[in-house]
Amino acid sequence: MARRRPRAARAPWITRRTAALVALCAATVALFATLVALQTTLSGTLLPLSFVLGAAVCAAPLLSLTRPRTAIAMFSAAAFLLPLTVDSSRAVSAPWPWSVPALLTFVLFVGVVTFIHGARLGAFTLIIGLISSLIAPLLRPDMVATSGSSGSATADLIVTASVAVAMYLIATLAAGRLRLGAELTREREHSALEESRRALVEERTRIARELHDVVAHSMSVIQVQASTARYRLPEIGEVAAAEFDDIAATARTSLAEMRRMLGVLRTEDQTAELAPQHGIDDIPSLVDSIRRAGVDVGLVIEGGHAAAGADSAVQIAAFRIVQEALSNAVRHSPGARVTVRVHADSASIRIRVHNDASLEALSDPSGGYGLRGMRERAELLGGSLRAGPDQEGAWTVDAVLPLASDPSGSVSGHPGAEPRTTDRENT
Repeated sequence: MARRRPRAARAPWITRRTAALVALCAATVALFATLVALQTTLSGTLLPLSFVLGAAVCAAPLLSLTRPRTAIAMFSAAAFLLPLTVDSSRAVSAPWPWSVPALLTFVLFVGVVTFIHGARLGAFTLIIGLISSLIAPLLRPDMVATSGSSGSATADLIVTASVAVAMYLIATLAAGRLRLGAELTREREHSALEESRRALVEERTRIARELHDVVAHSMSVIQVQASTARYRLPEIGEVAAAEFDDIAATARTSLAEMRRMLGVLRTEDQTAELAPQHGIDDIPSLVDSIRRAGVDVGLVIEGGHAAAGADSAVQIAAFRIVQEALSNAVRHSPGARVTVRVHADSASIRIRVHNDASLEALSDPSGGYGLRGMRERAELLGGSLRAGPDQEGAWTVDAVLPLASDPSGSVSGHPGAEPRTTDRENT
């Protein structure tokens, strides 16, 4: 049965910011409708004044999202004028100086300004609003002198101050927590990026060290052959012997330069690797170690005789590509079956690592800098590498390496050539 193509993850149709904005708009409309109705019927404010002042008070939380200072000025003016429009004959039946919708709007306003623009501007909003509510009793002594209004006004002011201060504290704590979470997320992303960059640099350094080991071996052979030429071939003349001596001196100088470059690349905590470099012959043991870890890995090697004639750099690259591909499979899709296929012919070595897990099961399908390091290895030798989902959605790594490394960047082979034995030991 054919495997279903993986579906791309759908983006949420509404974000948290959009939902919060919709909720704020709904609260504003509800408060405006309630404030106008209560201000007109209970407080005796003229309907046009109720509409204008109510709109100024209720629109302040929305306006504060983009223009907080303008919103503070508008709210303060409307909140100052609104208690002055109350009919003194209805002072007993209506809360004063602010009605309940006006109180709730002020609390919402303080919370929005504090949460969006910080505790300093939120405190300024709180103080200005409380001052506006305190001035009204001073300008309307008739309301204070009305029977029962003094106690009602005092209670209203206490409730207003208490609820507004509580909202200010809650908004300050919530905003601080969100900002702390955002900073931690940024630091985590920055650390992950730095770790990826460090891993890439280490991979490139390791490639350079491995190339040094391969080239140093060949240069050592050249230096030894050139130095002993006059003794092994007594029939050569003095001119030819001097030429061989120059070749040997050049080889020794090149080896010394390479060792100095390797000293720059190797850090203090890295020591020279004295063990032989891994190659295609070591892939079965690598697969066995992965199997012992509980991973179902299949291995097929075709054309091993042809693969044995590959350059040392190609052998190392083939091993590292299989190693990195298996590491990605174990890390990102645990429990899935992995198949490794190595096919060698007279021109190239083809490596295919197939992961049965679909793209949806991979925790990190991009592969990160590990795939980039594998691709650089292949391209450095004149080969190519492709990694990604196949037609069935399973993750696959395909690499093609030439039997002989080609510095020009194109895949080249030597059809019909006899396999060459190589020594992969470090110099």
